[in-house]
Amino acid sequence: MLPNTSTNDSGVHHEIELGLVIGARGKDLSEEQAMSIVCGYILALDLTERGLQQDAKQEGKPWSMCKGFDTFCPISDSIVENVPPNARLWCKVNGETRQDGNIVDMIFPIPRLISYISSVMTLEENDVILTGTPSGVGQITPGDVIEGGLDDILHLKFDVVAKESNTN
Repeated sequence: MLPNTSTNDSGVHHEIELGLVIGARGKDLSEEQAMSIVCGYILALDLTERGLQQDAKQEGKPWSMCKGFDTFCPISDSIVENVPPNARLWCKVNGETRQDGNIVDMIFPIPRLISYISSVMTLEENDVILTGTPSGVGQITPGDVIEGGLDDILHLKFDVVAKESNTN
C-alpha cells in the first residue's frame, strides 16, 4: 500500500535487493569469518517514499520514516541456502525491465558488508541485511505490478495498491 504523506510529491520508488539471512550471532567479524553466519538468502523490494526522504534531507532529519511504512519491504516467500556468485538480480514493473544487474557488480562485496556491519552492531540470528540495488530505481503507482527475481532461484510478484483511508 502506498501512502500519501509528503509535501514534496516525488512518489514511492522501488529498489530490488538481495537479502542475507543471519543464522548465528556475530560481532567484529573479519571478512574471512563473515559468511560463516549467513544461513540463507532472500529477495527483497526496498521501497522508499522519495518526497519524505527529500524533506528529511532538507531538514537534516533521519530518513527512517521514508522506508518504514508497514508494507514497504516485501520479501520472497522462500529462503535459499546458496546463491551463485554471478547471479542476476532484476526487477520489472508492468512487464518492463527497470533493474537488471549482477551481484558480482555490487559496490561492496557481501563479506565486507557483514564485517563492517558487525563492527558497528552485533548481528543476531534471523537478522536480515539488504545488500544494495542495481541501477534503474524508479517510481511506482497504484495499479502497477512489480515482479523481481534472482536468476530463476528467487522470485516475488505483487500488485501496488493505494493505502486505504481509515473511515472510523
